[in-house]
Amino acid sequence: MRVPRVLRWIAACVVVLATGTACGGPEISVAAPDRGTVGIVMPTTKSARWISDGKSMEQQFQLLGYKTDLKYAEDDVKGQISQIQAMIDAKVRALVIASVDGGALKDVLASAGAAQIPVIAYDRLIRDTPNVDYYATFDNFKVGVLQARYIVKRLGLPRSKGPFTIELFAGSPDDNNAGVFFNGSMSVLRPYLSSGQIRVLSDETDFKQVATMRWDGALAKQRMARLLRGPLNGKALDGVLSPYDGLSRGILEAVQADSGRQPPVITGQDAELDSVKLIASGEQAETVYKDTRELAKVAVQMASSRLSGGTPEVNDTKQYDNGVKVVPAFLLQPVDVDRTNYRRVLVDGGYYTADQLAG
Repeated sequence: MRVPRVLRWIAACVVVLATGTACGGPEISVAAPDRGTVGIVMPTTKSARWISDGKSMEQQFQLLGYKTDLKYAEDDVKGQISQIQAMIDAKVRALVIASVDGGALKDVLASAGAAQIPVIAYDRLIRDTPNVDYYATFDNFKVGVLQARYIVKRLGLPRSKGPFTIELFAGSPDDNNAGVFFNGSMSVLRPYLSSGQIRVLSDETDFKQVATMRWDGALAKQRMARLLRGPLNGKALDGVLSPYDGLSRGILEAVQADSGRQPPVITGQDAELDSVKLIASGEQAETVYKDTRELAKVAVQMASSRLSGGTPEVNDTKQYDNGVKVVPAFLLQPVDVDRTNYRRVLVDGGYYTADQLAG
C-alpha cells in the first residue's frame, strides 16, 4: 500500500534529526534548531488515546526542534479556553487543539488569529470560526459505516428477515465527530429500520435522544440499564450501536447485570486496551481502530510545514464545513477490528504487545 507523502516526509525528518545521519552517509553532529514553542491542547486524560496522542506529538515536535507546551483540559470547556489563551499570551508559534467543545472556541481563537498563530484542529473539528487553518482526522463518516456494517453482518442481514432488536447510542453532542459517526451508521441502518428487519424498541432513534454527554461511559450504563428495565424488559436484544469503547464497556456492564441475558453484538471505537481484552474474550464484538500514531504525524507535518512557509498536504477540501469555512483536512483510514483479526492488526502492527493483552 502506498504510504502518503505526508507520512514519508515526517518519518524522514525525524530520522535525520534523531540520528544525525543523512541518506545513509557518515554520522554527523546535528544540534536541533530552536524553532520556538508549539502549544498542544488535549481534552482529557480519562481516555488513554489522548495521553498517547499528546505524547506522540510532543516527541515529534521536539525532534524537529520545537519546544512544546502540552496541556489537558479534563473535559472542562472554560479550563481549555484558559489554557489556549495562556499559550497565545506566551506567543506560541502554533496551536494543535483537540477541543472539548468544538463550538466554544470562537473568541479565544480570534485572539490566535490576531496574533497570526496557525491553528490545527486535531481529530475534532473546531466550529464557527475562520481561525482554524487545517484539520487532521480520520474518515469519521466511514467509522460509523464500519460499525453499522458490522452489526448488519453479524445479524445475517440482508438475507435474514428478522426482525432483530437493536439500540442506538451516540457520542457527545458538543463534539462534531459524534454526529458524523452517527450519520455514517444510520446511512447503513436506516433501510433496515424502514423495512422492519431491524427495530428499536425504545423508539429512541434521533441523535439528540441517544447522544451521551462528554462520551461518559457511566451515563451510557445508566441509559442502557433504564432501557433494560423498560422497553427491553423480557425482550431479546441482538445488537447495540456504540460509537466508542468507553461507552461500550458501560453498556456491557449494564447488560451483564441483567441476570441471564446474553451479550448482544456491541460495537466500539479507539481499540482501547480494556475493550480489546473484551473482544478477545468474546464479550465486546468490535472496535474501530484508528492508528493515532499516524494522526500525530499528520498534525506535526501540518504545523511544521505551515511554520516553515510550505503548504501542508491535504486530501479533503469539501467535507468539513465548520459553519464559517470549509477547513482543509487530511483524512486517515479507520480499520474494523474484531476477534478474528485483533492480533494481526494490533499486536503485529505494534500498537500493543501480546503481554499487554494478556495482562
